[in-house]
Amino acid sequence: MNQALDSLAEIDNKLSQRHIDLDPAGYFIIYLDRDAGLICAKHFTNVIDDRGLAVDPETGKVIPARGKVERTHTTVYSGRTAKELCVKIFEETQPYPVTFLNHAAYLGREFVRAENALITGDEYVQD
Repeated sequence: MNQALDSLAEIDNKLSQRHIDLDPAGYFIIYLDRDAGLICAKHFTNVIDDRGLAVDPETGKVIPARGKVERTHTTVYSGRTAKELCVKIFEETQPYPVTFLNHAAYLGREFVRAENALITGDEYVQD
């Protein structure tokens, strides 16, 4: 059984290294509020420049993929389950804060991972 899990983890790790185009509608930072029992997702806007890099629309500076960035989010979404959070973001919000289907699928996967961590007490780190 462990060999099968290792094989699945290897597939996921490899897929996590692939190139994906950034969503011009912005990005999300996902975290848990354990005291409130919530999965939270801060939404940040961005502009994609001609190089395919995310740029802060206010400063024009490239948003680094790693490290601490001082930016103000536009909205915080929260839900008790992955499904509740997905409904709020993908069904109840206009205009949509996500414009790429692969981004929506990624968020759904991350929200499920966050929900599992909330239930089990495990650490959650966004992929």
